[in-house]
Amino acid sequence: MNSLAGMPIVLVQMTGARSGQIKTIPLMYVPYEKTIVLVASQGGSDKHPLWHYNLIKNPSVSITHNGKTLQLHARQASDAEKAIIWPTCVEYFPPYQAYQNRTKRNIPLFVCE
Repeated sequence: MNSLAGMPIVLVQMTGARSGQIKTIPLMYVPYEKTIVLVASQGGSDKHPLWHYNLIKNPSVSITHNGKTLQLHARQASDAEKAIIWPTCVEYFPPYQAYQNRTKRNIPLFVCE
């Protein structure tokens, strides 16, 4: 699988927050400057996706894209940083704005660098 909803994906290997087990999850991403941004939108659900909690507890990730694997650190963007990055996310995948409008939850962004 190289795409989700018609958008390119990366494979994110992370450690489970509760289980401590390694998990690999295909996620859409947004290229931003020299980073990879993961948008915890969950389609505008009022709950964070489970992988959000994994990254909060265990921010070291392996991200595979186009056959190349990178060891990165995922950090949640501050609100000020999100305000700068969000327009790029919406430009890359316009439904993100509808997802944010659908929920009272502030959709987190994870900057992987």
